Amino acid sequence: MNNFEVIFTQEPKEERIAKRMARSGLCSRRDAERWILAKRVMVDGIIIDTPALKVNSKSVIIVDGKAIPEKEEPRLWRYHKPTGQITTTRDVRGRITVFDSLPKDMPRVVSVGRLDYDSEGLLLLTNDGELARQLELPSTAWIRRYRVRVYGRPQPNQLDRLSKGVTIDGIKYGTIDIKLDKQGPSNAWLTIGLREGKNREVRKLMESIELKVMRLIRISFGPFQLGNLEAGKIEEVKPSSLKEQLGIFSNKVDNFGGEQQRKNFTKKIRNKRKNADHSRNKSGN
Repeated sequence: MNNFEVIFTQEPKEERIAKRMARSGLCSRRDAERWILAKRVMVDGIIIDTPALKVNSKSVIIVDGKAIPEKEEPRLWRYHKPTGQITTTRDVRGRITVFDSLPKDMPRVVSVGRLDYDSEGLLLLTNDGELARQLELPSTAWIRRYRVRVYGRPQPNQLDRLSKGVTIDGIKYGTIDIKLDKQGPSNAWLTIGLREGKNREVRKLMESIELKVMRLIRISFGPFQLGNLEAGKIEEVKPSSLKEQLGIFSNKVDNFGGEQQRKNFTKKIRNKRKNADHSRNKSGN
């Protein structure tokens, strides 16, 4: 069973409080840990101060005076983030957030990673904080692919150096996929694929070779594509497609007894064939 399958199974007997809060879609696991340390969380009538506390299905969990949501089946949405939106629940500078722009009937969701205020393109949203965390992990090894317009003329030797991984201001950036798509008189279009997605990574990589990013569009995140989704629009990934893309094929995940039904059906067919053979043998005698 892979890590994604675990997320789709029934609630575990016990799990850490921060993980339980994330699985409810209330927040990310990091946010849950911060809220706990800020003493905003109460379990069974007691304010807690450690995210290591284990809870079960009977635990009563209160955050800021309200019970956390019941965990629902994990869901995923593709959102085409336009420029001029910040990927946070609230902004101290009063800028429009991604979450301000979502349909009113959307459940509470968290983002899978972030896109900068001036960046656009595919942003994945989910109602399950644990799913978001798993999708963000470098160990998942999913490529985030971007179309990037830069001011300047990137040279082949510069792109080759970036592709092998570089260190900038003491931060090590891993290998990337980078290709020059089109060179104009003063601007160029590149396609860049990252496996980690550090903070403002594309912009910092371009600055390191004296190129200024004019436009940055995320076109895919792993198997999920931006496609023809219009800016500001959102579309849910079908549950069957989500599980397929996450490599979930075990019938235990669906918990609908599908495997047992298939076994019963197969057994019934075999019995019918045996009875038919037996009848033919009797008539032949």
